[in-house]
Amino acid sequence: MTAPFKEPALAGKVRRAIRGSVLFDPFSRGRYATDASFYQVMPVGIVGPINADELAAVLQLTREEGVKLLARGGGTSQSGQTVNDALVADMTLGFNKISEIDADNRRCVVEPGVVLDDLNRKLKPHGLWFPVDVSTASRATIGGMAGNNSCGTRSIRYGIMRDNVLSIDALLADGTQLHFGPVDRDAATRNVEGPDRGLFRDLLRLGEREAAEIDARFPKVLRRVGGYNIDALVPDGAKNPIRKMARPLAP
Repeated sequence: MTAPFKEPALAGKVRRAIRGSVLFDPFSRGRYATDASFYQVMPVGIVGPINADELAAVLQLTREEGVKLLARGGGTSQSGQTVNDALVADMTLGFNKISEIDADNRRCVVEPGVVLDDLNRKLKPHGLWFPVDVSTASRATIGGMAGNNSCGTRSIRYGIMRDNVLSIDALLADGTQLHFGPVDRDAATRNVEGPDRGLFRDLLRLGEREAAEIDARFPKVLRRVGGYNIDALVPDGAKNPIRKMARPLAP
């Protein structure tokens, strides 16, 4: 006889911390054990934070409980990026709003769970579209596309995801909130007192120190999304041919 299902204590703690979805039943966990890859790993549970504050609360709980936290969008990953024995944060369940469309400057502000097709439907009346046109546009989310540095069939003309993202507000694993965007190189290389605690400085110094090796070893191709894009950290990284032709939003 099968023993009745009993939720772990973590489920109750998460429910008290957020208003979004909290799923720990075996059926829900089974649905999130796979993505578009051939991997299958049963998660601890699933949460659907509705804003950044709830995501931060979940992150704090997982740190306290020693549980992994895994962000997930549409589950279209083909290499198992969205499956693990972790607490899965499904951004599509609530953290999925379009905050602003600035048609004049061809920019928009979105939450990570926004699906690409939904974004393009909102942009179409303005004569705009987001040019990173992945084949899974009906399910893929902007957050997942940013995490995977997605490309698409038109990437040689309009660039890949990193060429079309202006900035990201992010949470580090320790809960630190950081804004990733354009920085002044001279100021960043001197700064060790800011909230990034020298992270930007160290990254830029890495690019400067290894510029010659990066130039010698990195492939000179128009589209490359694998590995770490440390070639973007070199002092003349903006001279990448793709970055010249990229558009934040394309008509």
